Amino acid sequence: MLDIAIELPLEITSEIDAWILKFPKQHKKSAIIAALTIVQQYNGGWLSKELLNAVANYLEIPKIAVYEVASFYSMFELKPVGKYKICVCTNVSCMLCGCKEIASHLKNKLNLNFGESSKDFKFTLKEVECLAACDKSPVMQINGKYFENVTIDVIDKILAELK
Repeated sequence: MLDIAIELPLEITSEIDAWILKFPKQHKKSAIIAALTIVQQYNGGWLSKELLNAVANYLEIPKIAVYEVASFYSMFELKPVGKYKICVCTNVSCMLCGCKEIASHLKNKLNLNFGESSKDFKFTLKEVECLAACDKSPVMQINGKYFENVTIDVIDKILAELK
């Protein structure tokens, strides 16, 4: 398979450059998370292999360094996602407060399992390890917006607004 190199557009590189300036010159690698976040946002919510390579080339770092970050953090998507990416926290605090029922309800309502997108790419359902809001569990996130102390009724209202 050919490794097709693409260049990032100026509007993206200027945003990445602002982040690079926050770190010492010899530590451009420190801008990986910010760069991936920016590129993902411009690409409709996901990162292709070509974009990962472009970030590595732009930051002048090994591709594997970018791949490691992109595959480790749950905020990065390596395949297309739906218009609404619903992340459900299943960590201990949320588990103790009913996330299993929340997840089950969402799966049934959307007819999706974790890691799947609807055929029309309206929804993607994702299990995440922690959304850092344990005191307000169960917690879910839709396109970065937090929903805390969620119940089945709350979920039904949110989904009705999205449809």
